[in-house]
Amino acid sequence: MPKEFSRSERVSDAVQRELASLIRQHVRDPRVGMTSVTEVTVTRDLAIAKVYVAFVGERTSEQIKQGLDALNGASGYLRKLLSSSIALRATPKLNFFYDETGQRSQHLDALIDLAISSDNSNQEES
Repeated sequence: MPKEFSRSERVSDAVQRELASLIRQHVRDPRVGMTSVTEVTVTRDLAIAKVYVAFVGERTSEQIKQGLDALNGASGYLRKLLSSSIALRATPKLNFFYDETGQRSQHLDALIDLAISSDNSNQEES
């Protein structure tokens, strides 16, 4: 019977859960604010982790860039904390990226609502 999840997927899940907690508890930089860790992908050799985050609330692109810079600046500190909480031979290097999924879904919802209201107004005119 094949394995359901690979080792890198299991490590990704563990890193995601732990990083969400560590960022909330230990990162005090105001540029970060409230952050949600949406996904973590770890390379097969477990050397590098891509951490995708979303920021709670409305932010400009400049504020998003500043938040990512703060997280990438704290990546060494977070990696040290992560190594003490997760038992791995080598803790992956953390790289933070912005996850635009939430913004895209809001934009698509707005476009769908606009199309529906336009369609309804065209039917009423007929």
